[in-house]
Amino acid sequence: MVHPEGTESPPGLQQYRPQGPARIVVLVSGSGTNLQALIDAEKAGPAFGGTIVAVGADRTGIAGLERAAQADIPTFALRVKDFPTREAWDRALRDKVAEYAPDLVVSAGFMKLLGPDFLAAFGGRVINTHPALSPSFPGMHGPADALAYGVKITGCTVFFVAGGVDDGPVIAQAAVAVEDGDDAESLHERIKTAERALLVDVVGRLARSGWTIDKRKVILP
Repeated sequence: MVHPEGTESPPGLQQYRPQGPARIVVLVSGSGTNLQALIDAEKAGPAFGGTIVAVGADRTGIAGLERAAQADIPTFALRVKDFPTREAWDRALRDKVAEYAPDLVVSAGFMKLLGPDFLAAFGGRVINTHPALSPSFPGMHGPADALAYGVKITGCTVFFVAGGVDDGPVIAQAAVAVEDGDDAESLHERIKTAERALLVDVVGRLARSGWTIDKRKVILP
């Protein structure tokens, strides 16, 4: 990977240091509550360290795009069904995101797997969240799977996307206790609260100081 100064990182080592306020593209598929947390953090002042330059979606007419529009953030939507193949959609998404020259791409409730063309363009700069403590309980039903397994502690993970399902290098995690009487919905709600706070903290730290990925180890200055 070549970082902004133009020097090549050693094999297995990826380094990135945004120059000035980090440019952030956020991808959403639904209500955009994580997006709103990021918008609020940016509005709170320059200490956040980044600017949301665009919000993209895989569908139209969703609250996440409305939140972005209300904050005067440019938006776009690319629906998979409007393209002949999933690969064509992935390339179109790559090209659209590239127009905004992002330092960081945040998948905030984006319900599509990003393909190899997209990750080849933004590898090591795409982050996502998972409502469990990775590598435990990957997939869409993390809270329910944790509850069914009988764990006493679960939580949320922010990680760099690496092409698999919730299996990229871990940036940060937060623990959430499983309470007596929890069902999947009540547990997931508490996880989402922790997830929003963790995502804002991680995005701010990445935006302000950059990061290093050494194989699977993420190092934040």
